[in-house]
Amino acid sequence: MNIKKIGLTALAGSLIAVTTGYAGELSISGSAIIAYKTFDGTNDTKDAPTKIAMDQELTAAGSAELDNGMTISLSHALTSTGSGSATSSLTLDMGDMGVLKYSDASIGGGLNALDDITPTAWEEVTDGTVGEVQAGMGNGAGFTYSNTFAGAAVSIGYTENFTATGTDGTNVTAATANGLGTSSSIGITYPVGDTGLTIYGGMGTEGQSDTTQIDHDTLGVKYAMGAFTVGYQVNNEDNSAADNTVAADEDLETTILGISFLVNDDLSISYGRHETSSTTTSALDQEIDGVSIAYSMGSMTLSVYQHEAENISNVTGTSEGTELNLAFAF
Repeated sequence: MNIKKIGLTALAGSLIAVTTGYAGELSISGSAIIAYKTFDGTNDTKDAPTKIAMDQELTAAGSAELDNGMTISLSHALTSTGSGSATSSLTLDMGDMGVLKYSDASIGGGLNALDDITPTAWEEVTDGTVGEVQAGMGNGAGFTYSNTFAGAAVSIGYTENFTATGTDGTNVTAATANGLGTSSSIGITYPVGDTGLTIYGGMGTEGQSDTTQIDHDTLGVKYAMGAFTVGYQVNNEDNSAADNTVAADEDLETTILGISFLVNDDLSISYGRHETSSTTTSALDQEIDGVSIAYSMGSMTLSVYQHEAENISNVTGTSEGTELNLAFAF
């Protein structure tokens, strides 16, 4: 559903008296999803008697041009899990000077945006598994600045508010409660001309206390040739923190491989594999792999994945997730 060119002054005026003269535009879009999910394995904690679930989301977005030629825009999303799940972002497009964005839930930029750049028909292979870890940047409310320099897309992220689950998948609530969840990172995406090759890289730091921190870096490549796209990536996490949930001086390395094939304009299939190693004594290599398929027909998309994991959190344990998802866009 799209509601185009609604004068925001008129809309706001119907709710409360405001200053007139604002000629913005409001658009409303939505999605509805019905899914069938199953979980299995020794780490199975998600399975429930009702395996069929529905989800929906409405997003309202408004924008206006400022007198100096810049554009300010607001996006506000409501999901089905309740009013407390609403998320908002405010974006200032400064033209050649770049784009500055603030998000109250997920910055989605910097190194966090490069957690897995490998191609997939639908979800990443970690989706649907339980208790897995991987080397990757945490996330939270904060600022993102992005611009393009010499053909390279650069994204810088900064946040002082990690979500309860960040870093390597463990709980960092203690750090955030003490105001110590500061994160800063940079991510770079560089397409190499018209060769089909794209190079990704970045680094960042998460503060865990006054004296300890987690350092991150990533390097990946993706190559598209005809209907095939192949990606390979290595994420590193150097953890010097020593709290109740993260082992002191534990390092993680996650290697990711993905390949996708576009059967036609509507149908795609993919295979992905994650392997995470830990420097903890006697740690096993965590291995996750899976396949996904997506088929689109107009505003409807039918997707399915099956993902399996072994040695969850680098110890003995298995997890398997399967999902059949039917989504409609309005």
